[in-house]
Amino acid sequence: MANDVARTARGEARLDERSIALRRLVVRTLDGGKRGHVGSSLSPLEIMRVLYDDVLRFRADDPAWEGRDRCILSKGHGCIAQYVMLAEKGFFPHAVLDTFCRRDSILGGHPEAGKVPGVEASTGALGHGLPIGVGRAMALRIKRSDARVFVVTGDGEINEGSVWEAAMSASKHRLSNLTVMVDYNKIQSAGTTKEILDLEPLVDKWRAFGFGVAEVDGHDVAALREVLGRLPLESDKPSAIICHTVKGKGIGFAENDPSWHHKSTIDAKLIDELYQALGAA
Repeated sequence: MANDVARTARGEARLDERSIALRRLVVRTLDGGKRGHVGSSLSPLEIMRVLYDDVLRFRADDPAWEGRDRCILSKGHGCIAQYVMLAEKGFFPHAVLDTFCRRDSILGGHPEAGKVPGVEASTGALGHGLPIGVGRAMALRIKRSDARVFVVTGDGEINEGSVWEAAMSASKHRLSNLTVMVDYNKIQSAGTTKEILDLEPLVDKWRAFGFGVAEVDGHDVAALREVLGRLPLESDKPSAIICHTVKGKGIGFAENDPSWHHKSTIDAKLIDELYQALGAA
């Protein structure tokens, strides 16, 4: 049991073939744009995978379908993780990934609603996703819809006060149709979260704000499926799932290294090294 707790705290779950294949698509996207948030897109990949593979209700051929679940990637700089899953689900062809960050592409360095099919909100200015999600969850309840709202946040992002204002509102209105998933890789753009603005005790914070809370290894697909399968975590409360992840997960030389938060120049040699790290020549 102690070892299981330790593994959860470090995000040490092994990656299966699908997760490795998805990381190859991330590298393909980075190759198209010659730049991008590398570590920031790899840490939430299993979160996005399980949401799109197993949880979310959507219609790729009708992205505005009223009955859909809403998935808001609040940490918009990790957009490649979402782009890969949208391509996998048929919202647009995989070939579009090759156009990432080009002038004529729909895929920018942050996701844009109305431009990218399947993107619910334009994010990138951090701290906006949860406030938007609270509004969407309230609107769905007013409409008596059984659709749900999922907001994926970064750990550095929740330094923003707007996140906690929205959390108070979600609790006040008992938005049990709202789930926050924190990509807790413990590294933000300039260093560790512990050094910059320590978030601990993070579970207690969310509980104090009126959420049902669970912790999970954010790279353990089975564990993510299990916890997402029992939402809401507490009746008449919004849910918060603290996903312990590793920045740069799957690329050994990039893991837990703040310098891989974003790379402004990615050349062919680096792309080759990224593929090799994933076991693909």
